[in-house]
Amino acid sequence: MGRLPLSPGSHGEIKVKQVGKSWEARCRYRHEDGTYSDVRRRAGTKEKAKQAVRDAMKDFVSHAPGAGLTGHSRFSEAAEQWLAEYRTDAENGIYSLTSVDTYSDHLRNHVLPRLGNLRLFEVKTPVVNALCQAKLKAHSLSLAKHTKAVISNVMTFAVQAGAIERNPAREIAPLTERRAKNKKQKAKALTADQVIDFLAKLDSDEEARTRDLPDLVRFFIATGERRGEALGAHWSDFDPEAESLTMTGNIVQVRGKGTIRNRGKSETSNRTIPLPAWCVEMLKERQAKVGVVDPDKPIFPNSQGGYINASNLTNRYWVPFRERAGYEWVTFHTFRKTVGTLLDEAGLTARQIADVLGHSHPSMTLNNYMGRGQTTRASANALNVVIVDKPAS
Repeated sequence: MGRLPLSPGSHGEIKVKQVGKSWEARCRYRHEDGTYSDVRRRAGTKEKAKQAVRDAMKDFVSHAPGAGLTGHSRFSEAAEQWLAEYRTDAENGIYSLTSVDTYSDHLRNHVLPRLGNLRLFEVKTPVVNALCQAKLKAHSLSLAKHTKAVISNVMTFAVQAGAIERNPAREIAPLTERRAKNKKQKAKALTADQVIDFLAKLDSDEEARTRDLPDLVRFFIATGERRGEALGAHWSDFDPEAESLTMTGNIVQVRGKGTIRNRGKSETSNRTIPLPAWCVEMLKERQAKVGVVDPDKPIFPNSQGGYINASNLTNRYWVPFRERAGYEWVTFHTFRKTVGTLLDEAGLTARQIADVLGHSHPSMTLNNYMGRGQTTRASANALNVVIVDKPAS
């Protein structure tokens, strides 16, 4: 029996091989009409080659026309078709499942109440501009940009369906921070002295110790990981011999699916992070307490051994603790900002810090003219300045 054909709009396994000094990624893609394309792209690394293939397939998907759309179709109808296609792509791994929830909520709460009943030919540039500027003045630049992005995606879908000729969202007035009601707050970082004080308060707080917050916060400080990355770290990611942790995935909350683990936020999210000595010892102690560890289980599990619900952790335990400690402004992301600041003060380059934090673009110059992904012990050594021994339990 031959292998089953790919479903329309899906692709097979992306295979990579080295060709000279570059890497070639390829896979088969089946179009909506049943025909196939052999998609091949080359790049300097395996992951960049694979990403180039994924980007190429996004173009195939985006050109699938909407069924039955005309200029007299309502915006809500086009939005429904676009979101359904986007959800299918997300389930196939092309986009993030959390983006589906974000776009769905934004459509329902901010876009459809104003544009939903308009015909597609009635959604002109002044209409889109008025809505985006209203969101900017009433809320924030971020919300206004999300509004523009959602409308633009829907109208691009309509253009590709042949319902309209132009995307009106592409011609609206610039959205600027100075016109927003709520200005984006500049992220704050803890100083080294504040980190030591903060950890001391964690260690002396009985409720925090019960909820495993002291070790978790130290893990954030040692790795600079995002909240979902830290909560999604597996024991198999920890290499005590190399004194490092490999970020292989993060947890997200997806409507209808609960807490799931997926790949990182970007290609550079999947990285190896050198650990300071105090973090290595802390993780070894946790291993010793567990006994025989399951490599596929999280380092910081919930009471059933599964993934911690990030929202519950924040709202039930983290917010109350930081209020008790007098650090109301400190979020889990503050530790990520703190790590970047401490490494910068220790003299690491922007490229080295970006590799630790998993940022894609430290700057145009560094991206184009300097190597990436280099592992250095300098970051781990720099974080040794925040060593605070936990009191004996």
